[in-house]
Amino acid sequence: MTRPTAIGGPGLPQLPVVVEGTPPLAPALDHPSRIRRETIKQIVRSPTFIVGAVVTLFWVVCAIGGAHITPYDPINDSFTPSYSPPTWAHPFGMDRVGRDVFSRVLAGARSVLEVAPAATLLGVVMGSALGLVMGFFRGWVDNVFGRLVDAVLAVPFIVLAILVLTALSAGSEGINVTSWQLIIVIGIAFTPIVARTVRSAVLAERDLDYVAAARLRDERAPYIMFVEILPNVMGPIIVETTVRLGYAVFAVATLAFVGYGPQPPSPDWGSQIADQYADVTLAWWAVVFPALAIASLVVAINLIADTVQQVLDT
Repeated sequence: MTRPTAIGGPGLPQLPVVVEGTPPLAPALDHPSRIRRETIKQIVRSPTFIVGAVVTLFWVVCAIGGAHITPYDPINDSFTPSYSPPTWAHPFGMDRVGRDVFSRVLAGARSVLEVAPAATLLGVVMGSALGLVMGFFRGWVDNVFGRLVDAVLAVPFIVLAILVLTALSAGSEGINVTSWQLIIVIGIAFTPIVARTVRSAVLAERDLDYVAAARLRDERAPYIMFVEILPNVMGPIIVETTVRLGYAVFAVATLAFVGYGPQPPSPDWGSQIADQYADVTLAWWAVVFPALAIASLVVAINLIADTVQQVLDT
């Protein structure tokens, strides 16, 4: 390719000269990979994200390590008399049957974190697929699924979860809820909420030029939804995932508190609170520290979610 240039000096006319070669390309400042790198840098440099990530990582390590990293056996009840107050040897005190509360709080992260992320993933995947279908097809498809979504959202989550878990797990030996049942029920409960968010994002994309071009190429609907539209609505989906994860942690703990989770002597946080809250006036530490563990993890995840949302919205 040739391109004109000019030569000359002060006081001399500029003469055009043809130079062989390809003109240099301007840097692609808006290249998708560059935008993703800059977005990730903004997120990981945020102080709120760092705090949330550190706290979350701490509980993940506790969940992976379990009883291997606790100073005492979280199930053993042969340490000291019941409801011994916090000491240097047992900083969180002892519970009703003489178990170390600190060890039980550390080990209790496992039962929460083996359910909450999986339930969140299930809810986001199903909700995203449903939201794509509702937003892309509109018409009677949107109306039918929209009414089903409204019907599910009209029932309070805890009522819906208890009804379904009772139907799935009730037996001659009472309620016996497994982790898979919790994952399925919480994931289904989150599906309509995620579907609404994704549907709104798809409605803003379905009439843009790139979608019209895909239709002109006679692309099939699944290709347009999952290859063309889905990458452009990943921002809201990522934000919704982080928000749902915090709700999932709280949902697992709540269901365990009302008896739909790991049963004693499990160190599950919700089970600990349910087992000890009747004697909170005698031993506040047996209830407060598991509750603080739940609160710290939920707040940490919410800090991450807030940072991701702020960065993606700018």
